[in-house]
Amino acid sequence: MSVSTGPLASPDDAYPIDRACTEHDRPDAPVHTREVFAARLATPPAEHTTEYFLARLDGEPAGYLELMYPQADNLGNVHVDLLVTPSARRRGVGRALYRVAAERTRAAGRLRMLFESIQSPASVAFAASVGADAALEELRSRLDLGAVHLRYDEMLTAAWERAAGYHLIQWSGVPPEEVIEDVAALDSSFLAEAPTGDLDWEPEKVDADRVRATEQSRTARGRITFHTGALHGDRLVAWTTLNCAIAGGEHAWQNATLVAPDHRGHRLGLLVKLANLAHARTYQPGLRVIDTFNAASNEHMLRINRQMGFRVVESVVHWQRDL
Repeated sequence: MSVSTGPLASPDDAYPIDRACTEHDRPDAPVHTREVFAARLATPPAEHTTEYFLARLDGEPAGYLELMYPQADNLGNVHVDLLVTPSARRRGVGRALYRVAAERTRAAGRLRMLFESIQSPASVAFAASVGADAALEELRSRLDLGAVHLRYDEMLTAAWERAAGYHLIQWSGVPPEEVIEDVAALDSSFLAEAPTGDLDWEPEKVDADRVRATEQSRTARGRITFHTGALHGDRLVAWTTLNCAIAGGEHAWQNATLVAPDHRGHRLGLLVKLANLAHARTYQPGLRVIDTFNAASNEHMLRINRQMGFRVVESVVHWQRDL
């Protein structure tokens, strides 16, 4: 048995690994198509660069590694995504790719690696074996629109009773010019507001250009976003987004929901999420399932999600390894 590693030459070598890991580890999640997977590898998120490596076990592709380097902030960090096909686990493939990750992190002058895993005895044992510390627990919650029997119209009416003086704006993709600076300001506040546990991760520096670039990279990756914001006068003071496949389908990811501190207590978080769900379903009527991640300590947002019918289905641990 021999394990070798080297730069990833073709997405075709890594795609079967990605697919097998999704089907084994997260069988309720959508599987990337080969085209979407290749587009994701070719298009890093805005203000990031990436490197990809492949591990072979006895000559056959068995694992791949993605290293993502922030370029605008968090310049001491590298985000690591390490996947080993289920049939090749516990045979040294993950450890070989981890060594590549540590070598590349040091070579780039970075100070720490961040990675995440579904909480399981195997993932905890692997993290412990490489000296990583558990820094944050997140919960994945799922909304099954076919299983919940909630009257969203009544919930929306009740939310409006607390939101007098506000009005909504909705869009898809790049925000309108009149609110893009406010979107950037709210987005910049996300990590300052959301619980991050012991992760050494500073708030990101987001401006209008980065907002545009982020949406453009999502489009290149085969994704489309639907947004709803709450305006007070002409200022955007609350905002939420759903991330869907351009090709449609049943699944979406609920991304950030943010409310400016001076405007909390008016049920704006629930208001924009309910309105955005209706907005997205107008354009993607096949939408049936929505997943979202929240810090386990973020009881406020978890409570809003429970009101909408979300139920926790998984625990994810964010690990940090200082070098």
